[in-house]
Amino acid sequence: MEHGEQKSTGFDRTIRGSMALNFIGGIILLLLVFYIIVSVLSFVFFTDAFQKEYMVTTYHMAETASLLVNGDHIDEYLEGKETEEYERIHDNLTRYCISMNVSLIYVIKVDTSDYGRFVSVINIVNNAVDNSTYVPWEIGYQRNTTNREYEQKYKKLYENGSAYETVFQAKPTDGAHPHITTMVPVKDAAGEVVSILCVQRPISELNNARRPFIVNMGFVTLLLGFLSAFVTFFFIRRQFVVPIKKVSDEATRFARENTIGKPLGEISQYREIVNLADSIDKMETDMVNYIVNLTLATAERERMGAELSLASTIQENAVPNVFPAFPDRKDFDIYAFMKPAKEVGGDFYNFFLIDDDHLALSIGDVSGKGIPAALFMMVTNIVVSDRTLMGGTPGEILEFVNNTICEHNQAEMFVTIWLGILELSTGHMIAANAGHEDPAICRKDGSFELAKTKHNMPIGAMPGIHFLDNTLELGRGDKLFVYTDGVTEATDKDGKMFGLEGMLATLNEHKDSSPKEILEDVHTGVNTFVGDAAQFDDLTMLCLIRN
Repeated sequence: MEHGEQKSTGFDRTIRGSMALNFIGGIILLLLVFYIIVSVLSFVFFTDAFQKEYMVTTYHMAETASLLVNGDHIDEYLEGKETEEYERIHDNLTRYCISMNVSLIYVIKVDTSDYGRFVSVINIVNNAVDNSTYVPWEIGYQRNTTNREYEQKYKKLYENGSAYETVFQAKPTDGAHPHITTMVPVKDAAGEVVSILCVQRPISELNNARRPFIVNMGFVTLLLGFLSAFVTFFFIRRQFVVPIKKVSDEATRFARENTIGKPLGEISQYREIVNLADSIDKMETDMVNYIVNLTLATAERERMGAELSLASTIQENAVPNVFPAFPDRKDFDIYAFMKPAKEVGGDFYNFFLIDDDHLALSIGDVSGKGIPAALFMMVTNIVVSDRTLMGGTPGEILEFVNNTICEHNQAEMFVTIWLGILELSTGHMIAANAGHEDPAICRKDGSFELAKTKHNMPIGAMPGIHFLDNTLELGRGDKLFVYTDGVTEATDKDGKMFGLEGMLATLNEHKDSSPKEILEDVHTGVNTFVGDAAQFDDLTMLCLIRN
């Protein structure tokens, strides 16, 4: 009888081993199918999200580039007129094409009778982006529209008031590299669409982003499958050798408490395997949900961090940041400083020579903070710079900038700007103030004092505003200091502001220093005053001395 019991136990163990192997095989197969489905869906969602983000950013590039084109003179360009303005726009678009790392920026005038032909107005080529072999079209070059899809896009832009249209070319038939083309309308002063500006951008970044994603997902899938299979196998082996009641109770307790229990016995029955499977299913469901949620949250944080880092780099390079800025000029020295409160900000400064004897200076503060303010800041800075190069007084320039900004200001943002044009040979300066802080001037052997002038309304507040010009005289040895309210409104932990008094006191403590040293000392003074309190606003300063 005892011998018979031993044989029965051995047979039962054989059956149990076979059942365990079949169960494990089924679990491994289900896990493999599940992880393949998750990987495919994740890949599809990742690609879709990336393409949408790529399309939006390319649209903003095209929209910004369109601001550089004067829609009122498209026909004149084609007739060989307004050549100076045409060359300036061509040069600006060339720099913008290179800085934005896009393949093509081109302006075309489409035959609106059937949208089957167009003529080239401006064509910028940047083959260095993806080793392309595009040949620039000459002005006036005519050709047929590529296909029906482009005809429909052109028609929407001309007739339906579409803000932009996009074409993805994942597998171009003309031998070009995969790319995205975004088209925006170029309008004249009457608001009529007169041409189309197109930005072509390679989508190699999409492929480069998907490749590590596929590798990582494959690795994670294999790793999780292996770990799950190993855990399942180890778990079943141990649970099959304990009494039925202990298997059921321990599995349920483990799923409920997530703690390791005592070792189980060596007896198992088929009915209790169902209870064990139910408990394992619950554990696996909770674990998978946790991993999926954690993966999505981590990916989102990394994406936002990468975008903010890129935006910060773009903003930093959007203003002059190499000093000395004019090493060959000894008749003046200039230095500027900008520190956003967040990764990106709404402050900006700029300076450039209009000609050998005239230096343009500008500083601005956009309402709000973060990415919206940074985008508004970059557009405003470009419009101010380009319009200044066209000539006119600061008041006339700001009047044009205000009307341009108001036309596209659906977000109802505004920006304060101080703009001055200095005649270097005489020290005579004409300036206009659009709601910005008053500059401070230090006369030779004197002290810094505010140069109070009449203010105008901020840019973007309302169209049709006339901006008044003011005059300033800078003698040899005089210094000019302009700033944003991030300096005067810097606040310590008790809520006390640095103020104009603190700023002027710090300036006068270092009035005999160079522009660079003055800005560094003011920054140090602000940091010392603020202490451990967080920076609330963007901080931007610019200082010039006329030698």
